[in-house]
Amino acid sequence: MNTRQAPRSRVRVELVPVMSKVQRGFTLLELLVVLVIIGLLAGYVGPQFFKQIGKSESKTASAQIDGLGKALDQYRLDTGHYPSTEQGLAALWVKPADEPRWWGPYLRKAVPKDPWGREYQYKAPGDHGDYDVYSLGKDGREGGDGEDQDITNW
Repeated sequence: MNTRQAPRSRVRVELVPVMSKVQRGFTLLELLVVLVIIGLLAGYVGPQFFKQIGKSESKTASAQIDGLGKALDQYRLDTGHYPSTEQGLAALWVKPADEPRWWGPYLRKAVPKDPWGREYQYKAPGDHGDYDVYSLGKDGREGGDGEDQDITNW
């Protein structure tokens, strides 16, 4: 049986990309429409974003006050009393000189500042319980509403 191969063609085919001669850019009107849309989104999303930041600072202060309360309770279990107002919250981190039954530190790190960079207020005995721990909020003054509201343990 004879088999024949088809002769090979000597024609070479090359594909050449075709470039369009018309190169189109954005018109000024299209750019302005996009900028207006971005501006509207920023005007709506920006205030919502910053409102959430204020809420998170208040939640952080509340969580820190709760942690300080637990450390104060542990201090009381060891010593039989809460630190005095004069000793303050520092007694949770550094042993007071006149405290023989101190087994601290009761915090992993030094006493934190509130989310606005101020010291937490501490009073023992407190007006609302055995002790009062509170932050004066964003404005640093007693009272207030919203982000300026005091964050307390009572």
